[in-house]
Amino acid sequence: MKQIILGTAGHIDHGKTSLIKAISGIDTDRLKEEKQRGITIELGFASLDLPDGQHVGIVDVPGHEKFVKNMVAGATGIDIVAMVIAADEGVMPQTREHMEICSLLGVRHGFVALTKIDMVDEEWLELAIDDIQSFSRGSFLEGQPIVPVSSVTGDGIPTFLETLQAICKAVPERKQTGLFRLPVDRVFTMKGFGTVITGSLVSGMIAVGETIMIYPSRIKSKVRGIQVHNQSVNEALAGQRTAINFQGLDMTAVNRGDVLARPDSLSPSYMADLSFQYLASAAKPLKNRTRIRFHTGTSEIMGNLILLDRDELAPGDAAAVQVRLDTPVTLVKEDRYVIRSYSPVRTIGGGQILNPIPTKHKRFRTDISEALDALAEMPPEDVIGFHARQAGFRGTEHNELRLVTNLPDKKLDTATSALLSRRELIMIDRERRLYVHADTYAYLRQMVLDQLAAYHAKNPLKAGMPREELRSKFPTAIHPKLPPQVLNLMLKNEELAVDEDTIRLAAHKVSLAVDQSQLRENIIRAYDRGGITPPYFKEICQSLNVDARAARDVLQLLVEENQLVKVKEDLFFQRKVIDTLKERLVAFLRDRGAITTPEFKDMTGASRKYVIPLAEYFDAVQVTIRVGDTRQLRKG
Repeated sequence: MKQIILGTAGHIDHGKTSLIKAISGIDTDRLKEEKQRGITIELGFASLDLPDGQHVGIVDVPGHEKFVKNMVAGATGIDIVAMVIAADEGVMPQTREHMEICSLLGVRHGFVALTKIDMVDEEWLELAIDDIQSFSRGSFLEGQPIVPVSSVTGDGIPTFLETLQAICKAVPERKQTGLFRLPVDRVFTMKGFGTVITGSLVSGMIAVGETIMIYPSRIKSKVRGIQVHNQSVNEALAGQRTAINFQGLDMTAVNRGDVLARPDSLSPSYMADLSFQYLASAAKPLKNRTRIRFHTGTSEIMGNLILLDRDELAPGDAAAVQVRLDTPVTLVKEDRYVIRSYSPVRTIGGGQILNPIPTKHKRFRTDISEALDALAEMPPEDVIGFHARQAGFRGTEHNELRLVTNLPDKKLDTATSALLSRRELIMIDRERRLYVHADTYAYLRQMVLDQLAAYHAKNPLKAGMPREELRSKFPTAIHPKLPPQVLNLMLKNEELAVDEDTIRLAAHKVSLAVDQSQLRENIIRAYDRGGITPPYFKEICQSLNVDARAARDVLQLLVEENQLVKVKEDLFFQRKVIDTLKERLVAFLRDRGAITTPEFKDMTGASRKYVIPLAEYFDAVQVTIRVGDTRQLRKG
């Protein structure tokens, strides 16, 4: 059976609470002050079973203008509204504001309860009905039943229940999603139970024993017990009024406006992109950066409204906007919200969430404004593509996509799989299900190609760019797993080649100019002549009368070609000289066990300025190890 929540709305003292008591037997005014003053201040809750067995949860909201924020909190998550209008007063200011709030919150099913009919005659009753029909014209209540009732005499109560039953059948099933969310509307303690949190479960389900997280504080606690309409149950479903008892949770850690969800399933944000409808009843144009009160779920948060494509918005107009808040909020795409002015406090507009976790937008960016305008109607794959592009180098995780698409898990998996198969989306972390858009991948690939091409042009005699230098060229905000994946794919596609610690374009070949080729031959001859006692690099430059920078490029090329070995700064040996000396040294150590510096000097026949660097070189390349005044063969 469907889960239905009925909410009342209407002006103060029009009989909302009395009507609920008449249909359910429950007095929802529970506070001492409410009893004394005879008005509803806080949200009240009740339930009833209709004749066909349909169970209905009921939320009674305050009618006084001072408590409209409590009314907004109660209206969140309702399926049907009973707009309560007293026959002796007719449509009043809060009737109109409550109607606007219900419309902005996306309530689409309801009817009018015309109360206090025992206080008026037939002629006055007809006038009241005409007034209501005129008032509801153009709203979701146009053409809906108007049910005259008296909570005192009971007249009309059976008709009220029949009407509610018929409307319940017309309410569609709630959108299925695996994302459990319960906005907190009440927190209290019960002796022997501890902290109890109540709210309307807006999506998903929750079971006894599960761990939940309180947002935005991110405090965790375990579900000890669940009640739905005062009955203990093992699980609660979307659309049910739910009370949850928590294990070891301090009551002061939870506030109205917080949201219960599974750990790490929501992302608190100080911003949201909105589809905003400015009410036609507003007194004047709305200016950019107007200070506002942002109502969503059961929360009220102060913030500023940013007009992205204009400086002011005329009454009755709609636009894609961004709200920037004083404290973080947890939202999902398609959530409804209401905005009220800062002072004097009045409902001025509302609408739907387009992006619950956006980046900060620059104003007058046509591409952003147009994309946001289209976002509400985009098919799922386009929505995912839009957000993957927006995420850029940091990528977007599967859980973020749940928030920005509000898709059931199966539909989200189907959409992402289709994008992956077309290579429009690329997975860079399978465990976390982290994706980047193909455009981002293509940008990084081209960046690598451009960086290496520029490096080769500037350093034609170097085999390639050091790996770490290339890594430093990637954007700083990039996800750490993305650079190696881009490079590995380019290597696999044979666009790049790796030589030890350098990386180069696969097509890059070192090509020497005529004068460089001659210089290369001259340097090789100098080291050939030197043998075990080669000239230092500075001496070669002087003897050949060449620029040290030009000669060093050629020298580095010879090292990369493995023709020369660098032993210390400015001291190089031919590879064959080093290899021959290594063989003699290893043979000596295997025979004698150790060698002293004088013995090594005798072996080489060179002076100390060569012997000491050579001995240290063989230590460095782990051929030998120094033990006291001798060197021994390093094991392994």
